[in-house]
Amino acid sequence: MWAESNEHWELKGFSLFLLGISKGAMLKVNWVLSGVQQYDMSLFLLGNIITILTVYQWWRDVSREGTFQGLHTDAVTTGLRWGMILFILSEILFFVSFFWAFFHSSLSPSIELGAMWPPMGITPFNPFQIPLLNTVILLTSGITVTWAHHSLMEGNHSQTTQGLFFTVILGIYFTILQAYEYIEAPFTIADSVYGSTFFMATGFHGVHVLIGTTFLLVCLIRHLSNHFSKTHHFGFEAAAWYWHFVDIVWLFLYISIYWWGG
Repeated sequence: MWAESNEHWELKGFSLFLLGISKGAMLKVNWVLSGVQQYDMSLFLLGNIITILTVYQWWRDVSREGTFQGLHTDAVTTGLRWGMILFILSEILFFVSFFWAFFHSSLSPSIELGAMWPPMGITPFNPFQIPLLNTVILLTSGITVTWAHHSLMEGNHSQTTQGLFFTVILGIYFTILQAYEYIEAPFTIADSVYGSTFFMATGFHGVHVLIGTTFLLVCLIRHLSNHFSKTHHFGFEAAAWYWHFVDIVWLFLYISIYWWGG
């Protein structure tokens, strides 16, 4: 039987979790569309505060249910696994739309773009500078998170901590380099379909890196609090799945947009 819970932040129905996340996202979108980004940050900050508080309370309650209340039975864990698998599948289709837009525009560039790709006037990034370094960083982080996972299954607390710590640091380093690349970019999201597809694809991937880094940071904190065991650690396993997904998406981004498309 499925274990029932009275917590208010579950991912089911019209829960407060979905309401809080939706409200936070709506406020951030309204801030972007308002056109006053340089003068008023209140909507953006309020949206972030609501999102952070909602995610914190959801993670807190899920950790309590699985660690202290014993509600994550085999049936519940199976449901969580399928939920994570379907979530990653939906994310794959999400990125397929960006790749579709990019290849549709690049394989048959219109006359307005000068019938060339990249479009006339666009200076693409050198794929063997920051993009290549970011590729090495993410591939290395994939190794460290796998190291942490195997160490956890072997009961090696110290090496699990080290692997998670290095993975989080590499995720933060990747984000910093990506932000620097955006700041120094010779084109913007408004510069033709190239700029639009480039910033949409790499930007949403950057958001996923931030989410994955946060996910792994929570796992590190929970591991230091002895929440995981050799056989009961699906929260960490889900974070590792998500991180490998982020790694694979970046490889496709690097090959298609930075290397081939540039």
